[in-house]
Amino acid sequence: MPKPLSLSFDPIARADELWTRRWGSVPSMVAITSIMRAQQILLAQVDAVVKPYGLTFARYEALVLLTFSQHGELPLSKIGERLMVHPTSVTNTVDRLEKSGLVVRRPNPLDGRGVLAAITDQGRRVVEESTRELVAMDFGLSGYDEEGCRGLFDVLRPLRIAAGDFTPSVEDGAGAMAVADVEG
Repeated sequence: MPKPLSLSFDPIARADELWTRRWGSVPSMVAITSIMRAQQILLAQVDAVVKPYGLTFARYEALVLLTFSQHGELPLSKIGERLMVHPTSVTNTVDRLEKSGLVVRRPNPLDGRGVLAAITDQGRRVVEESTRELVAMDFGLSGYDEEGCRGLFDVLRPLRIAAGDFTPSVEDGAGAMAVADVEG
């Protein structure tokens, strides 16, 4: 796990005070700074759990996505779309997973130019084991109860909608992703 900073003050609150003196109150600055710091903390904690499996959180997400698919395989373009990352990042992620024996590439029979990434049995084992550990440490969010985690999701969802991540619909409820949605 990452080493705590153990500062005697909250540097984000201090930055907020100094910012306000110089430019006036800008709550969005302190909010984004808090979100970015939280992302650093969470990524470090999660990466520490998945590192012994030869994974990063990005690679873990790709493996999980493949386990959600009906046949354990998806086109690389679909992986990028679902994980909301650039095609170059997908290629790099799949390269690393393939070198580790966690996925294999194969031609897409439905698209002569396309490539599928397919999870291997070893990849499935790694997903199950690492997921147990991540769930046990609440994905780094042990300071929040279930209601707090749902609240975080709800607070951040409008930002994602405004960014065009997805178009909300009545039936998506809390935004749960159906297996058919992964494949479609």
